[in-house]
Parts: sequence; C-alpha cells; structure tokens
Amino acid sequence: QVQLVESGGGLVQPGSSLRLSCTASGRASSTLNMAWFRQPPGKEREFVGAFRRSGYGGMTYYANSVTGRFTVSRDNDKNSWYLQMNSLKPEDTAVYYCAATSGSPISSLFRSASTFEYWGQGTQVTVSS
Repeated sequence: QVQLVESGGGLVQPGSSLRLSCTASGRASSTLNMAWFRQPPGKEREFVGAFRRSGYGGMTYYANSVTGRFTVSRDNDKNSWYLQMNSLKPEDTAVYYCAATSGSPISSLFRSASTFEYWGQGTQVTVSS
C-alpha cells in the first residue's frame, strides 16, 4: 500500500516562495506518476501540476493559473516529490494535496483527480499580508 505524506505548508506573504514536499512509502516513487492538487476554501479540488514517472523524459504539466510560478520536481533517491511555489498570491491559498497513480494515464487525464488512487493528507498554504 502506497502512503503519501506532505509537508512544507504555512502562512506566507504575497510575493513569497514556499516549497511543498511529498514523500512516498510502500513503493518506489520512480514507478509512480504524480500530481499536485489544491482545494481553495469553499471550492472544488483543482489541478496544479503533474510529473510523469521516470522513463518519460521528465514530462510535466501545469495549470494555467500557476504556469511560470510553480515547478514540480522529484528526487527518486529520497522517494519524494516537490512543488516549488514562487510569487505566491492570495488566490493560491488552499489545502494542497499530492497524489499518485501506478497507472499510465494519457496526458489529459493528469488533470483529473479521479486518475489518482493514492493521496496525501493535505497541507495548508495561506497567502496573506
């Protein structure tokens, strides 16, 4: 059974940076496709970014709202994934979740939460002055 644990959330000011981490146990992260989702207060969960598993050229996907500001990465030696968030805005306030799947979804399905069978518990990110 794969377990995911996020860390790194917190309260930051607009324009700041923050890096979230997600560590997997139970399976090598290099064999999993992963993604980050977020759920703003009172809204539905939404796609943030994704990273194909090793062997697919490090292909990444991003939501339009975070392109150029957020970067997904992974460290297979640490069985971990990361979400580097720069130039944070108040509208980035949300609970952030990492997710993973052992399947091989087509590109468009990375943006769908239903694609992923493994989820972390979430970490709160609040951007406020």
